[in-house]
Amino acid sequence: MAPKVMIVEDEEPLTLLLRYNLEAEGYAVESVGRGDEAEIRLRENVPDLLLLDWMLPGLSGIELCRRLRSRAETRSLPILILTARGEETERIRGLATGADDYVVKPFSVPELMARVRAILRRSRPEIVASLLRAGDMELDRESHRVRRGGRELHLGPTEFRLLEFLMQSPGRVFSREQMLDGVWGRDIYVDERTVDVHVGRLRKAINRGTRQDPIRTVRGVGYAFDEQFGT
Repeated sequence: MAPKVMIVEDEEPLTLLLRYNLEAEGYAVESVGRGDEAEIRLRENVPDLLLLDWMLPGLSGIELCRRLRSRAETRSLPILILTARGEETERIRGLATGADDYVVKPFSVPELMARVRAILRRSRPEIVASLLRAGDMELDRESHRVRRGGRELHLGPTEFRLLEFLMQSPGRVFSREQMLDGVWGRDIYVDERTVDVHVGRLRKAINRGTRQDPIRTVRGVGYAFDEQFGT
């Protein structure tokens, strides 16, 4: 599953430049031009990394950063601030507010991409790792192979993406809506019942010949991947 990056920037040429380079490296990118609109979007869906401009219409980037750090859902969201403010006092202010890193405009795109990769390696190593492991299950992103207990599993493309999505956050409960957004994308309309169909196919493939089911249905509203494969 491609790591998700949200760009909050009101300069359209810079947004296009960032989107082009991020997508070229395999990231899924969403862009927003206003701070208040970004706050609403972030209540609906939290990305893996936020590229946040300091000066924004509607709500400043520094205030948005402060608000995100006060919410449990976004307290650990990696935030990289982009700004023309290069003074030491301003950098200290940005970091003290909760930003993970700080890049001054104009900046080198290769350096920015390196900082993005470094932040994701520190904060979410599971989303950049080529191999995911949980219990007796192993998913190889590069070869698109899945093994359980040494036995190779044959999954369709959607079931592979679904398993990858769940294995990135063992124990976390995802609603059907969140899974639709994470696996199919928000730009494609898919009925929520489709999730149940593909989870059923995935369960059948990974549970063949074993009694332990690592995918749990939680209170009938969503699913979670149990790393310990408990009941």
